Amino acid sequence: MNFLNNKVFFWLLLAIPAVAMSVAMGNGAELERLMHVTGEFSARLMILALLLSPFKLIFNNARWVNWLLRRRRAIGVAAFFYALVHTILYVVDMGTLQAILSELGLLGIWTGWVALIIFIPLAITSNNTMVRVLKSNWKTLQRLVYVAAVLTLVHWVFVHNNTGPALVHFVPLALAEAYRIYHWFSTRRIKAIDV
Repeated sequence: MNFLNNKVFFWLLLAIPAVAMSVAMGNGAELERLMHVTGEFSARLMILALLLSPFKLIFNNARWVNWLLRRRRAIGVAAFFYALVHTILYVVDMGTLQAILSELGLLGIWTGWVALIIFIPLAITSNNTMVRVLKSNWKTLQRLVYVAAVLTLVHWVFVHNNTGPALVHFVPLALAEAYRIYHWFSTRRIKAIDV
């Protein structure tokens, strides 16, 4: 159990896809393929981090959910790093600033850039020091991840011109968040009746 609770072990788990991608790159994998894979891993980790609060309600404080909740910030930071690598690969693939700027007006492109920009302060403030410094503002700032999630969904759909894979990933999150909102309103109504 001590091994499973070790922070280094958890970071190594989060790094496994990056190691596999680095090996693939060394073996001559296509840049565009790696770009898509890093983007998908970033989205999956972001979705996992967002699913944990609804899962706490749905699975009635299950131990595995609480275990992941204690590591949610690490999951979010890993999502940012995969998004950053995704962006770097995109820049390398495009080759020139002119080529990058020529695509910037496309819905599928600018939504990805804005999502990355939102991710930056979230990743920088995902530590105990910033929680203490920002106090109640920390949670308000971290809620911007929901905006980044919507932008990521739009980015995914319009870059691939295919809603299927994106919806497979995002619909469970939407359903879980809908349940969370329903639970919140139900709890408030019950409290109002009791008063």
